[in-house]
Amino acid sequence: MPAQPRRNPPDPAQPPAADGHAGPDAAGPRGGSIAQVAARVGVSVATVSRVLNGHANVRAATRERVLAEIETSGYRVNELARNLRTAESRLLLTMVPDFGNPFYAEIVRGIDGVARQHGYFMLLCDTGADAGRERSYFDLLRRHRADGAICLDPATVQHALAAESTALPWVACCEFDPGVGVPYVGIDNFLAARDAVRHLIARGRRRIALINSDEHYLYAQQRRDGYLDALAEAGLEARDAWRVNVNCLDYGAGAGAAAVLMQQAAPPDAIFAVSDTLAVGVINGLRGAGRRVPDDVAVVGFDDIALAAQIDPPLTTVAQPMRELGETAARLLLQRLAVREARVPGVLLPHRLVVRQSG
Repeated sequence: MPAQPRRNPPDPAQPPAADGHAGPDAAGPRGGSIAQVAARVGVSVATVSRVLNGHANVRAATRERVLAEIETSGYRVNELARNLRTAESRLLLTMVPDFGNPFYAEIVRGIDGVARQHGYFMLLCDTGADAGRERSYFDLLRRHRADGAICLDPATVQHALAAESTALPWVACCEFDPGVGVPYVGIDNFLAARDAVRHLIARGRRRIALINSDEHYLYAQQRRDGYLDALAEAGLEARDAWRVNVNCLDYGAGAGAAAVLMQQAAPPDAIFAVSDTLAVGVINGLRGAGRRVPDDVAVVGFDDIALAAQIDPPLTTVAQPMRELGETAARLLLQRLAVREARVPGVLLPHRLVVRQSG
């Protein structure tokens, strides 16, 4: 009788696999199988699977209990095995033009929070507002290395890629052009800028300057137009000398622009800056020029980043709903992924003016 082949004894460190119980798909300090997670929560394996795969037909309370148990137990999904079964990467790209701008931080947190709730991971991509770098990230979508993308790049970059990318699952966030033909979320930049300048006018300011971004950005064009509309409405002069465009939104650019404005024979008595980072720099630049804020020159910013309330004086600014912008962008993208042929609408979220001591 031929000798029977030797069988290695089971490895106690590796639970049995492939039958819905623990295996390479899971590992954790409390025993990491999907069945064990389900048993501890008191739900079916199918319910845990629906949570992991981001399906919406799970009650919120149940979803939270499952996610809490997954976190506590250390359950880990074998992503490669699942991807081969589902042809999904469970990866969402977030393309950001400038990592150094704190405005994007809260938006990214909003995107990541919704992605995790639905079983996705988020990959943060630094594009530098460069069409070539953005194109390389879109290639990940074409090759199914990522399921979808959220783009915060300028509308000009989006236009450059529109012809080749409209069929891909992506959403524009903050900077958008409805003409590109993809879902978007943002605010009404024209109305927001007009509200900011109207506020300065109501405070008695008559010589109001604008420090703006490069006007190849669509939001810069819209905020410029809102500024001009508010001045025209009040019958105030819009001097070209009181409009300064900068190539970046950092603190130094704001300080430099403020110094240029204060050197004029008839300097402005108020400055509207199209971002808080610029506005913080403006306040420092005015201080360096011997001007007091708001006594000599009032300052209004845009975004309401965390620093805006901490500087001296605290900054009056237009608040964008940054976390909600990110959350909405992620939900729009998930809608598009769930039903590829569905028409997903664009969304405009409300802004608000936060009045502090700078103007």
